[in-house]
Amino acid sequence: MARGLLYALAGAAIGAAAARAAYAALTRTPGGALDPGSRWTRKNHRGEPITLLEGPAFVAGASAAAALAPGLPGRARAAALLAGAGSGALGAYDDLYGTTSSKGFKGHLSALARGEVTSGAVKILGIGATGLAAAALVSDGPADTLVNGAAIAGAANLANLFDLRPGRAIKVGLLTGGPLLAAAVAGDSPATAALAAVPLGAAAALLPDDLGERAMLGDAGANALGALLGLAAVTRLGRPGRLVLLGTVAALTAASEKVSFTKVIAGNQVLNRIDMLGRRPADA
Repeated sequence: MARGLLYALAGAAIGAAAARAAYAALTRTPGGALDPGSRWTRKNHRGEPITLLEGPAFVAGASAAAALAPGLPGRARAAALLAGAGSGALGAYDDLYGTTSSKGFKGHLSALARGEVTSGAVKILGIGATGLAAAALVSDGPADTLVNGAAIAGAANLANLFDLRPGRAIKVGLLTGGPLLAAAVAGDSPATAALAAVPLGAAAALLPDDLGERAMLGDAGANALGALLGLAAVTRLGRPGRLVLLGTVAALTAASEKVSFTKVIAGNQVLNRIDMLGRRPADA
């Protein structure tokens, strides 16, 4: 337990410090903050300008921590860099060049079946490939690689589906990754503890700007957050647990095509209270 806790604290601290440093550097550049002409500026749910540079800052911080954090075997370290940086780069591509002509997993794949290659389809296929490549580094055999790769890629996509309100995707990451981190520390699994702590530390450090509606993760940050937590989960869970994880991710992704997560959260008193914690009132 002592080693796991030490590695978790180190990974979280490096991730937090690197993410804050990257965010400060990116938003200090000309046009980097809320310049309406910046390619990284968008309108949030209130119609107010907000920067997507939180996403690249998260990817940079988590990648630095994955490279430097103690307690990670070489293959796990390489898998974390591949899953986080790969999904983050593909998410950034969709942030900058994405269109709204096709939406959702089904929409992009339907467009691809018609011969139309959307930015979302590029991202889906690319994250699937990076998920499988990362899984191959930490899996035993082809069957495990397929299950783990699908879980990593699915978690990357699912995290992005929650990035619709301030702080929501990070809160979901903390609420799901926190128990995983605690279990890894208690079970003295230092590698999993470090893998889980890296994205959680980076995400927590950026949460104030997300809740303050100054920045958001965007596809780059949310995809990377989900992929890294998915990677940490598949290194900790046995095969039954990984199959349950994959089934849950698939079910929630399918449900998102028919049901609005925002409406479900708003209609549940407990979920809505968690969702609004630290945020400006809805009518502000």
